[in-house]
Amino acid sequence: MAARIGGFLGLVAVLSTGAAGQDLFLAAPLTSPGAFTPGIEGPACDAQGTIFAVNFAEQGTIGRVSPDGRGEVFVRLPGESVGNGIVFDASGTMFVADYVGHNVLRINPETRAIDVFAHEPAMNQPNDLAIAPDGTLYASDPNWSAGSGQIWKISTSGKVDRVASDLGTTNGIEVSPDGKWLYVNESVQRNVWKFPIQDDGTLGEKRLIRQFPDHGFDGMRCDSDGNLAITRHGKGTVILMTPDGEILREVDVLGKFPTNLCFGGPDGRTVYVTEVEHTRLVSFRVETPGLSWQRRQEGE
Repeated sequence: MAARIGGFLGLVAVLSTGAAGQDLFLAAPLTSPGAFTPGIEGPACDAQGTIFAVNFAEQGTIGRVSPDGRGEVFVRLPGESVGNGIVFDASGTMFVADYVGHNVLRINPETRAIDVFAHEPAMNQPNDLAIAPDGTLYASDPNWSAGSGQIWKISTSGKVDRVASDLGTTNGIEVSPDGKWLYVNESVQRNVWKFPIQDDGTLGEKRLIRQFPDHGFDGMRCDSDGNLAITRHGKGTVILMTPDGEILREVDVLGKFPTNLCFGGPDGRTVYVTEVEHTRLVSFRVETPGLSWQRRQEGE
């Protein structure tokens, strides 16, 4: 769940043109304002390019949105569960961080059957998810009131282990293309860290990639080159940054409070952003496909 960090600096996106004549790095609305609740989060794309994001029309749902912006309720989560981050594994199974129930939910995309894949009462809230090449999940787990956080590892059998503690407000999380590094950002402290992933999936000592002087973070995903795309919550932008902390570009996403993002589209070069100010999805084109898209191609 995103922290509400104030402030906004309007930024005009720097434009370039792709080989097919499409403008790059220019955001446009995908869904109508109000299509989602202020809890809009997620998002993730399946192999067909459909976008899934939480809290479509009402809390506790997952919406399914076509690449041309047509949306519908895909599932309603059980009980009081409310989703946050979403990832797909190599088989197309969906995993959802249920921050109310302290669960990671598993959803069969064909039958829409939902079950609890992992449960851990010691979680503050599973917030965002990342998936390693071997299918291991990592969950960020912030404690907003205390300004602290931790990280959990969830094995392919659903076993949960805490692999990092005593952190700031852990939020966006991603695994590098080679599976050797886990990237995590801290929303309030404005740090981006990387942890070496050991052979057993545990984490080594964290290393600071970059600290920012203002505005918060939320979602974070890698492209196929290993660069990081990170939402700047309160600034209304997405930054594209190398794993060493060099900022390559910053894109205005038409609303102050972007929460999360994913790569998709037929070539993996469309970035979809969940945006709270207008409770909608926006999208923009980039030069490099997303890591999740690349992995799907390699798995086919």
